Amino acid sequence: MKLTNAVEKHAFSDRVLIRSIVGRPDGGAGLDGQRVRVGGWVKTGREQGKGTFAFLELNDGSCPGNLQVIIDAGVAVLSKLVATGTCVVVDGILKVPPEGTRQKIEFRVEKVVSVGEVDPAKYPIPKTKLTLEFLRDHLHLRSRTNTIAALARIRNALAFATHSFFQEHNFLYVHTPIITTSDCEGAGEMFQVTTLISESEKVEKELIKNPPPSEADIQAARQLVSARGEAVKQLKAAKASKSDITISVAELNKAKENLSKLEERSKLKPGIPKRDGKIDYTQDFFARQAFLTVSGQLQVETYACAVSNVYTFGPTFRAEHSHTSRHLAEFWMVEPEIAFADLQDDMKCAEAYVKYMCNWLLDKCLDDMEFMAKSYDKGCIDRLKMVASTPFVQITYTEAVELLEEAVKGGKKFENEVKWGIDLASEHERYASLSF
Repeated sequence: MKLTNAVEKHAFSDRVLIRSIVGRPDGGAGLDGQRVRVGGWVKTGREQGKGTFAFLELNDGSCPGNLQVIIDAGVAVLSKLVATGTCVVVDGILKVPPEGTRQKIEFRVEKVVSVGEVDPAKYPIPKTKLTLEFLRDHLHLRSRTNTIAALARIRNALAFATHSFFQEHNFLYVHTPIITTSDCEGAGEMFQVTTLISESEKVEKELIKNPPPSEADIQAARQLVSARGEAVKQLKAAKASKSDITISVAELNKAKENLSKLEERSKLKPGIPKRDGKIDYTQDFFARQAFLTVSGQLQVETYACAVSNVYTFGPTFRAEHSHTSRHLAEFWMVEPEIAFADLQDDMKCAEAYVKYMCNWLLDKCLDDMEFMAKSYDKGCIDRLKMVASTPFVQITYTEAVELLEEAVKGGKKFENEVKWGIDLASEHERYASLSF
């Protein structure tokens, strides 16, 4: 961040992002005396001085750091502001606090612009550390927690970095379809997309509300059409007046329309349409089976054979009944394709991409990574630095199998058998990776 004494306002708002204040190298001290508007949600709040003023820790999600806000009782009703989760927009002045305090800058409120009050008894996100299982039960508010907010910023940075990497290396971004009829992986574990179920439910509800016509009803309607047609013939033969013939023709058309509706309704059948004992997908939206994509590889390869270097980056879906972090029902996948390249070229690209991502996190998201290191994984930053600075080891398949066989001889046990010719399992790949 370029260090200046000017407040960096948000491009589309009068407020200043808290990141623009506390995220500066000087912690915001260089902004002393400047009047700004900030908005955010109260992380913690407490009244002090027998209710004469209050401290608020305000966060707007732009960074993990909070801005300490001081507000006097003469400015607003303090009890409406101190509850965790309260949303506020305030005007005031930035001041360097007295020496010996933890903060480099604090915000003294001069005017409360707006307040979104919270009932502390009902607000489900307390100040204590919460489990991920608990947060899954409060999805609409979990992004206000430090963990989910940090993950959101990290994912945002990695997505942006992904596009930056490939664009800098002259790759073309291709949007591949989410709904497809192809199974790129060939495993058949796909989520199916169909309107047959919803359509059958509509038909069932319609038939309950308005039962289909009986054969007698249809026969009576046919007889009425025949009678109306005969009446028109007789009037024309008798050279009746034009108005009489017009009325008779209108009655005939109305009878034909009613018969058509009855015949159409008689074709409605409850349940999913079938033919020869199998589901009739010709009645589906695409007139054939369709699925959520498991990979954009097939489609993006066709572009590689026309515009050379391409990549796709989007959501992927797998109907795998596995509850591990490696088998998700939905995830985002990066799939590059390079024309006129060999295995060495592909490995070079993969290594460069991974290192680019690591360096991007260290450069753009270090504060969030420090939070993750403190809260969840102490070694995550060291691993990022190691991966970013260490050349990737390349070994052949045969060398990998020999490495695993030596491990087995030394007493290492694998769930999957090790021998030349097998597809390496994830446990084999993990062991080989950690051996270098």
